[in-house]
Amino acid sequence: MKKLWVLLLVSFLWTVSCSPKPDIKKLTQQANQGNASAQSNLGVMYANGQGVPQDYTQAMKWYRLAADQGNAGAQFNVGLMYDTGQGVPQDDVQAMKWYRLAADQGYAVAQLNLGSMYALGQGVPQDYVQAHMWFNLAAAQGNADGEKNRDLVAEQMTPQQIGQAQELARNWKPKK
Repeated sequence: MKKLWVLLLVSFLWTVSCSPKPDIKKLTQQANQGNASAQSNLGVMYANGQGVPQDYTQAMKWYRLAADQGNAGAQFNVGLMYDTGQGVPQDDVQAMKWYRLAADQGYAVAQLNLGSMYALGQGVPQDYVQAHMWFNLAAAQGNADGEKNRDLVAEQMTPQQIGQAQELARNWKPKK
């Protein structure tokens, strides 16, 4: 799991370092006007200290504003902050809540993290059927870690449980 976070962070930082520098004043103005995308982007910038001083409290403020409008990326990031305890006390139950909101919209990395929390029993009772379903949904979007984790958790399951998880994944529909 830690390798995934490192890989995601390195990938994100590389993308940000290669991207043109945003106009902080303009972005802040858009965010203050309620633009969820601008709010989420400001959250990312504060979380990573890109163009602004790193400040997890500010990151959480902007993520929450965007997340409350249904921005799946921001909802994932709120979950991630609760999962890791950055800017807020570490809280598996809150992480699950926010990952679930993003996962329900089809956000693959949130589905992966939600599956991990079910597999490990973090914030919820351990449930391999739910873990398999969420890993399977992430895998269906091309997430290689979802595929690997689905196969690993399947080793702990009965054929009946695997069938139940597959049925749940087939019947799953994103909430918009």
